Amino acid sequence: MNTERNFFLNRLHSVKFAAKGFWILITSENSIITQVIIGILMTIFGFIMHISATEWMFQLVSIALVLVAESLNTGIEKLSDFIHPDYHKQIGKIKDISAGAAFFAAIFAIIIGLIIYLPKFM
Repeated sequence: MNTERNFFLNRLHSVKFAAKGFWILITSENSIITQVIIGILMTIFGFIMHISATEWMFQLVSIALVLVAESLNTGIEKLSDFIHPDYHKQIGKIKDISAGAAFFAAIFAIIIGLIIYLPKFM
């Protein structure tokens, strides 16, 4: 019985840490704040344009993918800066690669947005 309680309490602590990280991201990281604003605007636009359930799924997954990629990129950048605060060629390359992953996500989100919304204007 006690191990079940500890398991549950440990999960609650994990959620607490995750929520703390979420709050730090959406209140202090400009790239995340920008992406959250874009996500909110696209959600409002989805309601205005009456997109279908399938379109909603693709749009929400795209928004989530961009936010996750940006969050991971931020984490990698913070860790890189902590490990090696001064400029280092390899650290710079690592940071560029992680930014590239976020860029990939953004490009595909834009493509999905175009697939959803362009036909509505034609």
